[in-house]
Parts: sequence; structure tokens; C-alpha cells
Amino acid sequence: MEIREFREEDWAQVWPIVREVVRAADTYTYDPDLTEETARGLWAEKPPSRTVVAVEDGRVLGTAKTGPNRGGPGSHVSTASFMVDKKVRGKGVGSALCAHVLDWARAQGFAGMQFNAVVESNVAGIRVYERLGFEIVGTVPGAFEHPTLGRIGLHVMYCDFG
Repeated sequence: MEIREFREEDWAQVWPIVREVVRAADTYTYDPDLTEETARGLWAEKPPSRTVVAVEDGRVLGTAKTGPNRGGPGSHVSTASFMVDKKVRGKGVGSALCAHVLDWARAQGFAGMQFNAVVESNVAGIRVYERLGFEIVGTVPGAFEHPTLGRIGLHVMYCDFG
């Protein structure tokens, strides 16, 4: 598996992954009726941020976007988001993408990486993040309307690079 910069021609394979994850409405706060045009604007980051894809044999297995979490006085902290094709979940694609963006953020001189809204039922994702150095620094109770679990918490997670 290779992780490389997103190219415009990758969108044809990235969009179905984004569409499936967003429509499931169980891990992201995006509107489940997100259009392709809006999704492309949200996902295909421009510098100083970046978008990458995990590719194997020409097939996009997953994607990540990363960059500053906020502007101005908050721009020293990075953030990232990940989406993996449901056919390859549990096979290390998300872990590889997360490790990749952490390495990139460190190399760019960020002080750490913050995830603003990790759905508390996303146990597999939380395990990956914790294994790679993140900790839950707070939880907003009932902040996420899960399609089957009802209102559940959103974790804020942080990995300090110091």
C-alpha cells in the first residue's frame, strides 16, 4: 500500500468512500445528504493543508485530510480526518493513514494534533488513535445524533508532539 498526495483523478474513487461514510451518519457530523460538489470542497484540501490517499494496485482504499486545526493563534495545532472503504476496514488502512499524517504534521512543525469530534461509539477508531498517542481530553455529552444509538458523546482527542 502506498500513501501519496491526492490527485484530481483520484476523486472518482474517493467520492464513493466519502459518500458511503457520510450517508451512514454514524461517525461524521457532515449532513448525510452532502452533495458531491460540496464534499469535494470539504475533502480536497488546499495548502497549507493537504489530502492524501492510500492506494494499492491502482485502487484507492482510503483517504485522509490534514492541516491546521484553526487559524491565527490556533494554527500551531494540526487536525486530520480519515475515511476508509468499507471493504477494507480493519486491515490497517486507517492506522497507516493516521501514522502518515502524524509524521507529516510533526515534520511541518506543528505542536500536536487535535481531533474535534470523535463519536464515542467509534471504538475501532478510538483504539487506533490511542495506540498512536492520542488521549481523550474531553467529551461533549449528547452532541452527536447517532442513527441507532440516539444522542451520544463527541470526544475531543489530542496528541502532543512535545
